[in-house]
Amino acid sequence: MSKKLIRFDWAMKKLLRHKANFGILEGFLSELLLFDVTIENILESEGNKEDQYDKYNRVDILVKSTEGELMLVEVQNDSEIDYFHRMLYGVSKLVTEYIKEGQPYGTIRKVYAINVVYFGLGQGKDYLYTSKNEFVGTHQGDILKPTIIQKSDYLVEKVSDIFPKYYILKVNNFDDVAKNTLDEWIYFLKNSEVKEGFKAKGLDEAKEKLRYESLSEVEKKRYVRFQEDLRIEKSVKYTAIAEAKMEGRLEGKKEGRLEGKLERDIEVARNAIKEGLDNQIIAKLTELTLEEIEKLQKDE
Repeated sequence: MSKKLIRFDWAMKKLLRHKANFGILEGFLSELLLFDVTIENILESEGNKEDQYDKYNRVDILVKSTEGELMLVEVQNDSEIDYFHRMLYGVSKLVTEYIKEGQPYGTIRKVYAINVVYFGLGQGKDYLYTSKNEFVGTHQGDILKPTIIQKSDYLVEKVSDIFPKYYILKVNNFDDVAKNTLDEWIYFLKNSEVKEGFKAKGLDEAKEKLRYESLSEVEKKRYVRFQEDLRIEKSVKYTAIAEAKMEGRLEGKKEGRLEGKLERDIEVARNAIKEGLDNQIIAKLTELTLEEIEKLQKDE
C-alpha cells in the first residue's frame, strides 16, 4: 500500500534545492527529456526567494546541468489567461541573462522550460505537450537543417536543438494509468503517491525522502498550513463564482456587473479574512487594494 507523500511544489521550495536531494529532480528531468540529466547547481530564480507570505500558487526552480543547459521547472496551481505569454517571457529572460556582453551568439545556452500546471491551460485533451521549433519549407515541405560546420561547432544535429524547448504537463488530464516511466512521474505529480512497482528514475528516492513523517515538527506545521491555504483559496474562488452566477452578476448591464463584482470582491475578502488568509493572497483573489483590505480588517 503506497503512502501519500508531500506535494512536489512544496518539495521544490523546501527540499529539492539541497544537493543531497538532487537525485529526485534529476530523475524527473531524465525521464521527461529522454536523456540523463546531472545537476551541477541550482541557480537564482523567483522561486528561491523566501518572503513572509511563503505563497505556493506558483513555484519554480532553475537548474544548471553539468552540460551547461538551463532547465526551468515551474509548478502553477492557479489559472492564468496569459500563462503562455509568461512562459515565453521567462525563457526569453533566461536566454538574455545567461549570455555575457560581447560574447558571440553561439554561446547562448540551451533552455528547457518545463511547466507543470494544475488548471485547464488552453484547449487540449492530452496531458503532455512539447514544442518542436522546426523550420519547414513552405513549398518543398523540407525541414531546414544545420550545416556541417554548425553541427561541429555547436554540437547539434537539428536546428531545433539550438532553440528553447517547452514542455507542458497538464497533470489533471492524466487518467492515472501509468503506461511508461514518465507516466509514473506524472502519476506522482497528480496524486503525491508512488505505487509499488514503479521504476522511474528518482521515484525510489522521492518515496524515501518526501515522506511527511520525515519533516521536522516546524515543517509539518507549515506543510499542513500550505495545504489548508490551497483548499481555502479554491473554496473561496468557487463560492464567489457560484454566488455571482446565482445572483446574475455575470449577466446584464456593464454598470450592474461592475457594481456586483465590487460587492463580490468585498464578500470574498471578508470570508478570506475570517479564514486567516494573508492580505497578499486576498488581493490576488480579488481586485481590492491592500489598503482596502486593511480597512475591511479594521471593520470586522
